[in-house]
Amino acid sequence: MIAYTMVGTRDLPQALRFYDPLCAEMGLQVCWKDEASVGYGRVEDLAFPRFYVGYPYDGNQASVGNGVMTAFQFAEPEQVDRLHRLALSSGGRDEGAPGYRPRYGEGFYAAYVRDPDGNKLAFVVYPRG
Repeated sequence: MIAYTMVGTRDLPQALRFYDPLCAEMGLQVCWKDEASVGYGRVEDLAFPRFYVGYPYDGNQASVGNGVMTAFQFAEPEQVDRLHRLALSSGGRDEGAPGYRPRYGEGFYAAYVRDPDGNKLAFVVYPRG
């Protein structure tokens, strides 16, 4: 159902220093790149949702929305742990250390970070049922 998500940046080279290693760890490839944005996904699979980071199209400065977050789903908590560490070592800020969050369901495991522009990301494992 979702075709793509895009987050804004004020500094694309800085954003790429954050997103390139993170997306590579998630198995995402660069599908689009120009002077204003980069898109990650699966080059050969247009049905797979893509994630973009770039300058806003209207030319105004990027801003972060309160309550806006992109979540990436994984199968194992260890993947979440690795991504959280990588995000922090690539210039991100911690918004919630990896761990179980039973209020969202037994077995729900997640970590939360902000990119250098303040965009919020989650890495999650849904409960197995």
